Amino acid sequence: MKANLYVDGFNLYYRALRNTPWRWLDLQALAQRLLESEFALRRIRYFTALIRSGSLDPQKRLRQQTYLRALRTIPELDIHEGRFQSNTAKRPLAAPRSDGQEFVKVIETREKGSDANLAAYLTRDAAKRDCQAAFVVTGDSDFVDVIRMVRRDFNFPVHVIDPQKHVSHRLRDAATSYRPLDRSLLPQCQFPDELVDRHGTITRPPAWQTNSER
Repeated sequence: MKANLYVDGFNLYYRALRNTPWRWLDLQALAQRLLESEFALRRIRYFTALIRSGSLDPQKRLRQQTYLRALRTIPELDIHEGRFQSNTAKRPLAAPRSDGQEFVKVIETREKGSDANLAAYLTRDAAKRDCQAAFVVTGDSDFVDVIRMVRRDFNFPVHVIDPQKHVSHRLRDAATSYRPLDRSLLPQCQFPDELVDRHGTITRPPAWQTNSER
């Protein structure tokens, strides 16, 4: 039986990878360990948004681009890109200032499109029977309704692997099966420090070899 792995990239990063030395994660190696024994991997769909060049840390965009380039060396993997959107918003202060000011203007930057893309591809693949089961790496309970719909309307199994440390009862109740991500797998599933693609050598970012917060 063939299975697809759907990876909520930002949820995985912020819930399990950030502040660890395991950010150079080989998703093919991880997929092979996550799929149950009766399944063979058909494809990996990785959902993320491209960091904008105006980021406060310009190296962050470069590190992301380097990682995406490494991911593209995996033949079975497709990257689905969302975007970041910034807006000016008026927000109340937690404690009004002595001059009576109660609100402040802030710049809000939100990731757009990744969740919608994941939901759309999960539904499309189930409807077209692109595979026989889906394994979804996320801890985002916003996917509860689409998981329930895919299971009910297409009789399609959806297994959730949650990168959060606490249990999402809503995801657990919605999915065919639910389990936390085994973090001991992360050090076993790293790319080599150097890879080669048709453009040349891809080198693991130096900042990702430490417990830096970047």
